[in-house]
Amino acid sequence: MNAPLQSGSLKIATIMGIPIRVHFSWLIVFGIITWSLSTFYFPKAAPSLTVRSYWVSGALAALLLFVSVAIHELSHSFIAGRYKLPISGITLFIFGGISQMKGEPPDPRAEFAIAIAGPLSSLLLALVFFMAYLMADGGVVGALFTYLAQLNLMLGIFNLIPGFPMDGGRVVRAFLWNKTKDFFYATRKAALYGQKCALLIIFLGFFLIFAGMSGGLWLMLIGWFLYNSAHVSYQQVSLQESLSGVKVKDIMVRDIITIAADLSLDQAVNDYFLRYGYGGFPVVDRERFLGFISLKEIRGIPRALWKDKKAVDVFVPYDKNWEIDQNSDAMKALELMINQDKGRLAVVKDGSITGLITRNGIAKYMQIMGR
Repeated sequence: MNAPLQSGSLKIATIMGIPIRVHFSWLIVFGIITWSLSTFYFPKAAPSLTVRSYWVSGALAALLLFVSVAIHELSHSFIAGRYKLPISGITLFIFGGISQMKGEPPDPRAEFAIAIAGPLSSLLLALVFFMAYLMADGGVVGALFTYLAQLNLMLGIFNLIPGFPMDGGRVVRAFLWNKTKDFFYATRKAALYGQKCALLIIFLGFFLIFAGMSGGLWLMLIGWFLYNSAHVSYQQVSLQESLSGVKVKDIMVRDIITIAADLSLDQAVNDYFLRYGYGGFPVVDRERFLGFISLKEIRGIPRALWKDKKAVDVFVPYDKNWEIDQNSDAMKALELMINQDKGRLAVVKDGSITGLITRNGIAKYMQIMGR
């Protein structure tokens, strides 16, 4: 998920043990939906009400729409849980919602079940809101249920677009995976379908703009987002395939250059950073691993103090989250570095650092191996 989304989001609840977060971009959509419904939709549907009633109805409709999106994502998460695939969180943002699933489904059947759960829940919600509309007396309440029924119907159908990473694209991946028994091929193919579908959406939005119809710009933005998501998915699965079977011990640096805790920053820069050209080094005290020091920490100290400040004064203390076992997959190490926003991980044994794996090291390995 999406580190950028998570960094700009706020946790609002925990459901089924899953943190629910709202990205700041959701506030933009919430405001737009509330304004448009209270200014145009509800006054037309129920012309005799007060302005305050329209705004309350608009805000309620916007809120229930995002509750519907949350239910859509929770449906994915519920089925994923049945296959013992943990969900680290759900983030609601400007284009809908994202469930951060740890790992991939174990087989095509699981992939299909997890993918189809979201659209089915949206279609079920559409039916529920439509039944509520039939029982309503019309007016603003009927208009509210009509709006929610239509939006959930559109959400369910839209997510069935047969291009990865849409739910429909995951269904396609499940079909191709089951047919070819090749997860990587199925994902690449589904991602390519996703890019083609996104380009069609962008073209449709472009056409609507020139035809003077509303919604064109919004369609182009959605298409652009989907195209980039499909492109990133394609790159990610290509990377996964390249690192398949590669372990941390195959890539890690064993001859580690460390910086003593009592070394001055001036010496660290001249004798280590400038000499070796690395972006960071492990800090040790009598062979005991303490943490990392990088140029980022040193730049935060005025140069006039470099002779007086020592590495132990500015290093980032060791965190267990920055540790990886030498028998772990290299892809797992890379994902951990990305999630923790770190350029390197330590392989630690009995308090001593025995190896180091870096993003640059993985990139060089792939370059040398022609992957």
